[in-house]
Amino acid sequence: MYLPPSIKITDEQLFKICQINELIRFERNADASILLKPLLGGITSNINAGLTTQLANWNDDKSQGVVFGSDVGFILPNGAIYSPSAAWIKLERWDTLTDQEKQKFPPICPDFVIELLSPSDSLKTAQEKMREYIDNGVRLGFLINRKSRHVEIYRPGKEAEVLESPGTVLGEDVLKSFVLNLGMIG
Repeated sequence: MYLPPSIKITDEQLFKICQINELIRFERNADASILLKPLLGGITSNINAGLTTQLANWNDDKSQGVVFGSDVGFILPNGAIYSPSAAWIKLERWDTLTDQEKQKFPPICPDFVIELLSPSDSLKTAQEKMREYIDNGVRLGFLINRKSRHVEIYRPGKEAEVLESPGTVLGEDVLKSFVLNLGMIG
């Protein structure tokens, strides 16, 4: 479902709507249009959980940042509010937010995001979203397409790199020593 930008909803109002309707996923584009996203199916949700768990396990060993699952909305600098499948923010950046900002939609762009393409998602729309993440400050992003078994890697100032059926993907200099195991994707 799509609500046009002519229907003005503030960050605070959208947060309250999300709290009341916790079984519906909302996102907002930079143009202020509201997107209602369907709930995930069992397989996609399970894979999302596995991706977030791998990221959290790596972070527990390093304590360098904060890990998020797919149920948080980040307010990007361009005004969009997006909820990636998994995200990570460097601790020093997270700590610049007030407690109130941390309680609601954090007004910060993650350093790292993973988007898992679900059966209801458009590849083109997901690719545009990944470029938007990069344009707003994400330093590394993975777009995982289960159907084609491709992983697209997004970095600032570079074209997306497409890997075919990789077993693992590295966190590079953003998530040093992080290795995302993609065995559960198959």
